[in-house]
Amino acid sequence: MKVDGQHYRTIWLNADGWRSEIIDQRWLPHEFRVATLGALDDFARAIREMWVRGAPLIGVTAAYGLALRMTENPSDAALDAAWELLHATRPTAINLRWALDDLRGRLRPLPEAERAAAAYARAGEIAAEDVEINRAIGAHGLEIIRRIAAEKPAGAPVNILTHCNAGWLATVDYGTATAPIYLAHEAEIPVHVWVDETRPRNQGAQLTAWEMAGHGIPHRLIVDNAGGHLMQRGEVDMVIVGTDRTTASGDVCNKIGTYLKALAAADNGVPFYVALPSPTIDWTVSDGAEIPIEERDEEEVSRVWGKTTEGHVTQVRISPEATPAGNPAFDVTPARLVTGLITERGVAPASRAGLAALFPERV
Repeated sequence: MKVDGQHYRTIWLNADGWRSEIIDQRWLPHEFRVATLGALDDFARAIREMWVRGAPLIGVTAAYGLALRMTENPSDAALDAAWELLHATRPTAINLRWALDDLRGRLRPLPEAERAAAAYARAGEIAAEDVEINRAIGAHGLEIIRRIAAEKPAGAPVNILTHCNAGWLATVDYGTATAPIYLAHEAEIPVHVWVDETRPRNQGAQLTAWEMAGHGIPHRLIVDNAGGHLMQRGEVDMVIVGTDRTTASGDVCNKIGTYLKALAAADNGVPFYVALPSPTIDWTVSDGAEIPIEERDEEEVSRVWGKTTEGHVTQVRISPEATPAGNPAFDVTPARLVTGLITERGVAPASRAGLAALFPERV
């Protein structure tokens, strides 16, 4: 995707070929900043403190972090220690573990002298694969939007509700939930996006809205609690969300609040789709209740970042000092509430049989 006319991915190698550059998402939408990650601790901090976020991007970032560590110390002990450090940063997103397991499994049999080059090569492949997966998700999701558009009056937009940010900022490029929207816009199918603010970190208000504005897609920001109201009034044609981990039976773990949107969609007959890259499927888990739910710092709830009228980006407290806050980062939407899983291989029913039909090699 482009920023001010220039193509960017969310992560890329520095000109030196071993450090990584990232879009530091903490400052969006008010400032566009690029940060350099030059040590393993930088990668861990960037993931943990959400300089980068989104399950696919977290996985790619971890892969490059592990590769960089191999340039410093390619021993088995350093490989295992780096795996542990990076894996502990965000326990819910399965792509993180998938990427780390993939690299460690490939590097372990190699001579130490070959590990760094092999790690960078594989990290680059994972990044490229993510782009192609998202492009394919977009193509399959586009057909759903096209069918809905055909049933509406000529020129009427397809109204799509999103939650959190599953856009190109959450991946290497294209995004998951936004990929069908981008392709529909490019195909000149009228679309309009309802953007949930997505408390507590406001990834919808800060990131999805920034993406939509930058791409010229009609959109409107709404508070999280407005989604059900809009569905009742017939102003939502479909919901598309992303996922940080989906079980082999189709339960979907995603940003907190997704479950409530799915309940409202089911009650109002609104199709509820999940954009699902296959690395986000946890084939070892059948029940969403087994997924560990990350509990993040309570200050994400009690404080918010914003831009003052004077143009300063700052943080303010919105609750009493004496009031504690709870901050579960994710919830689980049962498969029964999901209309379909949009994968790179097609649209699957949210069920074990549905996923197995598209990915028989994993069964």
